[in-house]
Amino acid sequence: IDLDVTAMSYGRMTRLGDSAFEKMEKVNSELLAMTYGALVTAMIKDFQDIKIVNEELEKMGYNIGVRLIDEFLAKSGITQCRNLKDTAHYIAKVGFKMFLGINAEVSWSSNPRQFSIEFKGNPLIEFVELPEKFKDLDYSNILCGVLRGALYSVTLFYFLFANRLQRSV
Repeated sequence: IDLDVTAMSYGRMTRLGDSAFEKMEKVNSELLAMTYGALVTAMIKDFQDIKIVNEELEKMGYNIGVRLIDEFLAKSGITQCRNLKDTAHYIAKVGFKMFLGINAEVSWSSNPRQFSIEFKGNPLIEFVELPEKFKDLDYSNILCGVLRGALYSVTLFYFLFANRLQRSV
């Protein structure tokens, strides 16, 4: 699909994301949230250093993203993005819907090479309340890693750590 991102194609991307989501095997979001929470808790206990936990979550995500991109390309029907704007919107409208069942919006900074993706709900944080001592934990940092791994695999490498998903908790 070689689309230029326009207001009309946003609806098409949303429909493509919905269609891809319907075809995917589902995992209960509560199970995902609880399992991920247990993983992060175990990492905090094992490493006892939030900075290391943040790095390890990103590395885990990177390894997932490297493998996930193949499934994304095979099941989404997307074959080409013409520019960064296309890429950002396909990630938000198709990728996050396809794998996490969430809606996401793209916003652009004053630099046309930088964008943010805002989630309309994040299943990883459903039951999460972080104590003040974990204020530096980038809880959803695995998602940054997934994006970096997937984009790297398709030879599109952008620096994804600006604001670490806005410290997504």
